[in-house]
Amino acid sequence: MAYDVIVLGSGPGGYPAAIRASQLGKKVAIVERESLGGICLNWGCIPTKALLKSAQVMEYAKHAADYGIEVNDFKQNFGNVIKRSRGVADKMTKGVTFLMKKNKIDVVMGNGKLLTPNKLEVTAADGSKQTLEAKNIIIATGARARELPALKLDGKKIIEYRAAMSLPEQPKSLIVVGSGAIGTEFAYFYNSLGTKVTIVEFLPRIVPVEDEDISKELEKSFKKQGITIMVNSEVTSVDTSGNGVKAKVKTQDGEVTLEADVLLSAVGITANIENIGLEQVGIKTDKGRIVVDANQQTNVPGVYAIGDCTPNQALAHKATKEGINAAEHLAGKKPEPIDYNNVPGCTYCTPEIASVGYTEKAAKDAGYELKVGKFPFSASGKATAAGATGGFVKIIYDAKYGELLGCHMIGYNVTEVIAEVVAARKLETTAHEILNAIHPHPTISEAVKEATAVAYGEATDI
Repeated sequence: MAYDVIVLGSGPGGYPAAIRASQLGKKVAIVERESLGGICLNWGCIPTKALLKSAQVMEYAKHAADYGIEVNDFKQNFGNVIKRSRGVADKMTKGVTFLMKKNKIDVVMGNGKLLTPNKLEVTAADGSKQTLEAKNIIIATGARARELPALKLDGKKIIEYRAAMSLPEQPKSLIVVGSGAIGTEFAYFYNSLGTKVTIVEFLPRIVPVEDEDISKELEKSFKKQGITIMVNSEVTSVDTSGNGVKAKVKTQDGEVTLEADVLLSAVGITANIENIGLEQVGIKTDKGRIVVDANQQTNVPGVYAIGDCTPNQALAHKATKEGINAAEHLAGKKPEPIDYNNVPGCTYCTPEIASVGYTEKAAKDAGYELKVGKFPFSASGKATAAGATGGFVKIIYDAKYGELLGCHMIGYNVTEVIAEVVAARKLETTAHEILNAIHPHPTISEAVKEATAVAYGEATDI
């Protein structure tokens, strides 16, 4: 079968790439080995948010009296929490199936492997093979959980995020190794449901890619919630011979042994670039990722790559934009290259984290003189009414020109607020324009304007 475009992988990068190519008049096929929607819809972004919502509802029930509501005799049903999450994922996958039909995209199930820059062999689950041809191929194979030598995954006692989303029963105790978005979200989820959680982080602070003030605030909040946090610590070995796990942890004060029912390894990801024909076709890779130019083109004409199998952030929304750009470029358009310093990151534990642009340290290291403002949610009317006064918005400007360099938020609903800053930075907005853009009151979003006022000595609410 001959196509204009074949997309290998149907995650949040692959399926929008296929749809955009179809919109531009191309005959498109998409190859998927497991489930339409990829990891994000089936085992990542979407079903984890369903789990976290259940945890949040549990938190509301625990603290209902704070809101003047009497709730008696409540308890969670772990099996039903997991079942709801899987139902949400299934609904989203059906949505992608509908979008493929709507956009006249052929879906081919199986493992795809490049034979030439224009030919792809697909092996179905029953072992049967077929060869597809296309003028252009977009590789969107994503990534999987990274496995450390000391943390060999067995799917039962040493698990990764997929298993953590579908455990047959709730563990009484859990060790989480790694404190990025995946680690912190699962730590919050299981702790909220009553599991005793310990986070082990190799680096000096949790959520280490975030601004230092964000790390400090999350650690304070997590400890208050009852989560044990160990930084500057490394799991050197794990014994699974007993009922649970015994993890030896090297700390600055010596070695300790932690015991738990289950250990969740959340130490990053590894790109899925093996056995897809890269070597055969001569596609360059570097540090385990496919090398691409500003238009997502590989070094082999006609072959593009997007998402987690390429450099930069491993984020669904970044993959989506890369997929759309690739589709537009192969169709002869000139998409604007992505500014990877203006890609927002969000973590959906409670309190939520959202950030974009320079951290304070990175901005100083880049040579900027700064104006920094921080507005605490304890001074926010909306946050106070919601009973969520923890956290803050921190905003960073260039002192010379008022350029908006970065913004870092932690608190109630901040993942819904960060888009304002992304748009503002895209438009090269200055502090003056943020201050003169009237924000609605009372809202969480007005904290962006309030933090800006703090930076410029014009605050009226703190």
